[in-house]
Amino acid sequence: MSTIDWIILIVTLGAIILYGVYKSKTTKNLEGYFLSNRSMPWGLVLLSIMGTQASAITFLTGPGQAYSDGMRFVQYYLGLPLAMVVISIFFVPVYNKLKVFTAYEFLENRFDLKTRTLTSALFLISRGLSTGISIYAPSLVLSSIMGWNIYFTNLVMGGLLIIYTMSGGAKAVAHTQKLQMIIVFISLFLVGYLAVKLLPEGFGFNDALKTAGKLGRMNIITTGQTEHGFDWKDKYNIWSGLIGGFFLALSYFGTDHSQVGRYLTAKNTTESRLGLLLNGLVKVPMQFFILLIGILIFSFYQFNKAPVFFDEARVTQAEATMYKDSLVAIEKKYESALIVNDHTGAEKWRGEYKKTLKKALPGEDVNDNNYIFLHFVKDNLPVGLIGLIFAIIFLAAWGSIAAALNSLAACTMVDFHKKFFVREETAAKDYALSKWYTLGWGIFCIVIAMFAQNIGNSLIEAVNILGSIFYGVILGIFLVAFWFKQIQANAVFIAAIISEACIIYIYNQDVISFLWLNVIGAVLVIVLGYLVQVLMPVKTKSSKETTA
Repeated sequence: MSTIDWIILIVTLGAIILYGVYKSKTTKNLEGYFLSNRSMPWGLVLLSIMGTQASAITFLTGPGQAYSDGMRFVQYYLGLPLAMVVISIFFVPVYNKLKVFTAYEFLENRFDLKTRTLTSALFLISRGLSTGISIYAPSLVLSSIMGWNIYFTNLVMGGLLIIYTMSGGAKAVAHTQKLQMIIVFISLFLVGYLAVKLLPEGFGFNDALKTAGKLGRMNIITTGQTEHGFDWKDKYNIWSGLIGGFFLALSYFGTDHSQVGRYLTAKNTTESRLGLLLNGLVKVPMQFFILLIGILIFSFYQFNKAPVFFDEARVTQAEATMYKDSLVAIEKKYESALIVNDHTGAEKWRGEYKKTLKKALPGEDVNDNNYIFLHFVKDNLPVGLIGLIFAIIFLAAWGSIAAALNSLAACTMVDFHKKFFVREETAAKDYALSKWYTLGWGIFCIVIAMFAQNIGNSLIEAVNILGSIFYGVILGIFLVAFWFKQIQANAVFIAAIISEACIIYIYNQDVISFLWLNVIGAVLVIVLGYLVQVLMPVKTKSSKETTA
């Protein structure tokens, strides 16, 4: 990068940190550190919810996902608006009425301590692992622009995030996310505008979409139907998006404390609801636009030479092996296809190149979706804007990871430490210990980031797959808590454990798309809960219940 880009990058990031520190003054107790004293207006809640969900992964790999697979990924979000309505009607009033610190406190009130502990543990595992992957995303950028070893950049990025999150708690997270999202929106519109301007003279936005459409990238709505019937392994279609996506969004926004913790900071139920409902309206268009940038980049590379593989580091590694001559030969065939505008042939040779890379680097990830947007930015955007785009990737990472670390620390402190270790401590000790738990989870997530390089999927898919393994079961427990009062604590606890084992088995068998795991997990908990309850002896006194 140029000196100007470095200045813009450093100044932008420095300003955000200083602003967060300035806004981080709050009561030094659990309510202040984790919930901002429940004082946030709906606008800040909205931006905080969006900032938590829209991590660096969204902006770094979303365009690459569209470049390789088209627009059909947007269907993943189709169930989200309806989920926001359900959560606003049923979940938010209960959380606010009980004045919970974490979503899982409600489960102890409805069931018992072991059910609360199990559900919180499932959250900690899933969110801890996915946050580690989220740390890897900005490390990828730093590694690319600095030429640093990825493991070293994981340490640098993770260390900065730990300091940033420990210092301010939920209030600093919310206020910095406000600025982050504003900068992100402005920058993305600039990238979209410049992607169109970089197209050949006389070739406009509509022409770019037509070109992408002819090459199968404008597949916004797909049915999943094949000549053999519905393809249950098809990842993104209208049915998996509306149904599986609804269950995933219901669990993520309704039971995952990294999101629940954002709207628990609101002043009241109305402010929480406004933040959630507006997120439902804004999220789908925002994701559509991010994917559309990938389509514009795809059209750009129909007139400009695209590398046969976008991860240059992997190419260098592979060319140091016995497969170098094969890789060079395939690349020449790929370039020849580009010269004669044989895009189908070019795609074929790109696929062959990946297969040969896999042979040259066994056990290594040969998916380059995560590098497409990065490559386009570095090689084609003007000086100054490159630094700003890299800054938004860092900002998005900081916002989502800081919220995740804050929520991980909150659940560890409230659901475990205060329950099983020390129940009565001073507010000052609680506040100090919460920071230490934030540090501990930060270190754990850095360790996970070290293994993310060979994850085998685009980062945006990897995070969603990981969530889907746990979210359905967690959601099932909450659905039982809200609407199936006859199912008691022991039954739902046993059902949840069996259901989680089943979901892991189904995923390993690779018989169905990951989005459906959310539906299967939730339904399994309810059905098995009924069966177990029927087989169990009737108790004279039912578990504590809370009206929803």
